[in-house]
Amino acid sequence: MHLVDYRRKVWQVLIRDFFQKWVPAEGSVLDLGCGWGEFINQVKAARKYGMDLNPDSPAHLEASIEFKAQDCSREWTLPEASLDVVFTSNFFEHLPDKAALKATLDQAYRCLKPGGRIICMGPNIKYLPGAYWDFWDHYLPLTELSLGEGLSLSGFRVESSVARFLPYSMSQGFQPPVACVAWYLRFPWLWRFFGKQFLIVAKKDVE
Repeated sequence: MHLVDYRRKVWQVLIRDFFQKWVPAEGSVLDLGCGWGEFINQVKAARKYGMDLNPDSPAHLEASIEFKAQDCSREWTLPEASLDVVFTSNFFEHLPDKAALKATLDQAYRCLKPGGRIICMGPNIKYLPGAYWDFWDHYLPLTELSLGEGLSLSGFRVESSVARFLPYSMSQGFQPPVACVAWYLRFPWLWRFFGKQFLIVAKKDVE
């Protein structure tokens, strides 16, 4: 199977069997670092936004998705309290430093509605001490604890923190059958053996 098709099908399962439960179908969601839209194209929501500096991104997004081409650490071109969910996957490690990450988290907090959530997934350097640096564009080393602290400093309350969630990559090298993804999600005890990415869900509490 072609890599692009494989990634799309993997995300289809991840959304259907895991992530969709946090995204209200009548709500609004922003995919931060949306890339080619594997998540935002397939998640169900009334209003969908993608943010990225990749000039190739818009060509891969569905027409209904509003694309934001901007530096995520600058003020977002979205109104305050306008989003139900901010989702990001394998993106924060590409930011230049923790100041940029803090500014990004502050913007997410500003744009989320009270009761809204940010969902963060990314490589956990705790379990990838060497391989983490095999990518030229990895700058910021994070664990579930350091990112959780950063989220708290920006006003979020961490609801769920999973140190080991998905394997580091399911689209490079060996590609397990897509059906195995659904099976893997149903058995969290397996995550402790194969998971190299953290998953954090944090909430902007109602004041």
